[in-house]
Amino acid sequence: MMGYVQLNEVSKVFSSDAGVTTAISDLSLEVEKGQIVAVLGKTGCGKSTMFNLVAGLSRPSSGSVRVEGYDPFTDFDWFRGKLAIVFQNDRLMPWRTALENVCLGLELAGVPRKERHDTGRRWLTQLGLAGHEDDYPHALSGGMRQRVSIARAFCLSPHLLLCDEPFSALDAITAGRLREEFVELVRKEHLTSLFITHSLEEALTVGDRIVVFKKPAKVVLDLVVDHHSDAEVEQARQQIIDALGTI
Repeated sequence: MMGYVQLNEVSKVFSSDAGVTTAISDLSLEVEKGQIVAVLGKTGCGKSTMFNLVAGLSRPSSGSVRVEGYDPFTDFDWFRGKLAIVFQNDRLMPWRTALENVCLGLELAGVPRKERHDTGRRWLTQLGLAGHEDDYPHALSGGMRQRVSIARAFCLSPHLLLCDEPFSALDAITAGRLREEFVELVRKEHLTSLFITHSLEEALTVGDRIVVFKKPAKVVLDLVVDHHSDAEVEQARQQIIDALGTI
């Protein structure tokens, strides 16, 4: 079966006055529809470069990237409303209220005001922010701002959700609580998700499948995790530790 997300022999090279840097070399990876795939690796291993390729923010130097059979870079307009991104920082617009921030994607898509506001309020309530619709970002805590960011992503009902270390800027307790809610929502909405992280424990919490990268974006481990079995989770943890130890 063809993967929902496909990277086929992808390489990405950056050139500068300092020389040439290979961020990704001959990477092939497939993600099936409905999977939550955590991509784990040390800083500089090419995770974020791969993320940018799938998001259509960059194009490969060689090889191909496809999502639902489309090229995210050249077919960028096709992906409007079908792809949502949650970044490490909330990237909220300070002059817009929480509700206005959540509804931004729907507004750009031409959804009528009442419809988009109804949808935005529903997702703010779902993320525990009922009553904060009219608050501006400066009045919200870091965790609350990131909840607005997540609501903004889910508001689009995307086909693919891309997450680049979305909880790393939060304190451990807030991050843990929000991480659990996030995973529950992704599964409830039957979304496909690529989740970039440098945390082993986060990868084990989030991923139905965990892919470990080494520099330059080579897959050293690719395993499916059964979260219903503590023994299998512990086995997966040890496999990941062993894989990271060889990098």
